[in-house]
Amino acid sequence: MSANELRENNYRPCFSGHETFPLRYGWLQKAYRAVGSAASAKEAMHMFRDPDSIARFGVGRNMVSAIRYWATAAGIVEDVNGGLQPTWFGHMLFGVGGTDLYLEEDASLWLLHWHLAGRAKLTSVYWLFNEFRGGSFVRQDIVSALLKLSEESGWSRVASTTVDRDLQCLLRTYIGGRGSSEAGESILAELGLVRPMDKQRSRLSRGRKSNLPDAVFLFCFNEFWDNFASGQNTMSFENAAYAPGSPGRVFLLSEDDVVERLERLEDLSSGALIWSETAGLRQIIRNKRPSVRQRRGDLLEALLIDGRRTAA
Repeated sequence: MSANELRENNYRPCFSGHETFPLRYGWLQKAYRAVGSAASAKEAMHMFRDPDSIARFGVGRNMVSAIRYWATAAGIVEDVNGGLQPTWFGHMLFGVGGTDLYLEEDASLWLLHWHLAGRAKLTSVYWLFNEFRGGSFVRQDIVSALLKLSEESGWSRVASTTVDRDLQCLLRTYIGGRGSSEAGESILAELGLVRPMDKQRSRLSRGRKSNLPDAVFLFCFNEFWDNFASGQNTMSFENAAYAPGSPGRVFLLSEDDVVERLERLEDLSSGALIWSETAGLRQIIRNKRPSVRQRRGDLLEALLIDGRRTAA
């Protein structure tokens, strides 16, 4: 993965698919159950397209499309040869013995945000969390920047109205609507990553994230390392904290918070990752690269332990 992934020649921008509906409570579970109950990946895709889809999901046809969009973007289901199937993440959350069937835990929300903003699939979300360097903003600021990027990159058929609607949907997902009812239905608004300042202006909320579990940070950091510099045994603090797609950028962490989390990685990773600070050089050393299965298993175990501790 390049630090300038949005500017790679083969990048395909995405500004639509949500039908202007923000991610709501219950949608991801509905998508997981529908896809999981299908006899095949092809049939799972038809669950969102057949005449019974409105009754099946209990929403209008445009909302059915939005449910599929968000479930795919959030990593709950995935496209497979023109069909759909549940992912390991979907199984972990909503499967038999799932860690968080009703999305009540902060850890689940942080992982959902990581899937949305830590990858460049959704152009506006990725750009806002990984490339925007300002403080407060009005929506038109972001629209103008994305249109400029589109022109520089030679993206075709990117209309200002489409980008603006995408930004509106993004902000409603992370802030909520003006009405209290819609605000309560916006899952990721609970993370407080984007905060309204007035009717027009918003700001990204950078700083410490006390409700972000270290287990989630470790999992995401390992995933970022594999994508960003898989062949390297060391990574600079600057990349861990500030590179596009890094946990520091995606989670809007303060520098002190990133340092403290990196210092705890040695114990958390059983010595696989070590924080080093010598001669003014701050870096992380990776002694061994855990397998994807091992990382997922460690994450699951940590979240189950945390869930039992919270329940107690």
